[in-house]
Amino acid sequence: MTQDARLLIHAAKMRHEGTPIEVILWRHLSRSQLGHKFRRQHVIDKHIVDFFCPAKSLAIEVDGLIHGADEMRQRDNELGTYGVHVLHFSSEDIARNMEGVLIRIQELLAHLPDRWTAPTSTLPLKGRGLSAIP
Repeated sequence: MTQDARLLIHAAKMRHEGTPIEVILWRHLSRSQLGHKFRRQHVIDKHIVDFFCPAKSLAIEVDGLIHGADEMRQRDNELGTYGVHVLHFSSEDIARNMEGVLIRIQELLAHLPDRWTAPTSTLPLKGRGLSAIP
């Protein structure tokens, strides 16, 4: 999947022009304060999500008045086809109940599987894992 250069430019612009509520939440998500790295305004296919934890494939959206409920459902379903879990918070929740927001994020992070966990091999290894080629 190649990313649309216009979306990447728009996402970069949005990172520098975040809403006050996004800036407040970013203060708590940045620098791996919740034990996981997050990105701001991350492009996934044709969508830009507010915050994204790549290790857990978790998108966090701050819901304002830009998207309607039907549009958000369709967007969440499309992101779900890429294995992305989406968590929504209202601006009011973040402004008035930051502790509750952070607890909910931490709970979900604890329950989501790691995205890059490699399966363990059950095959016995010979020597250094290489077999002799005749």
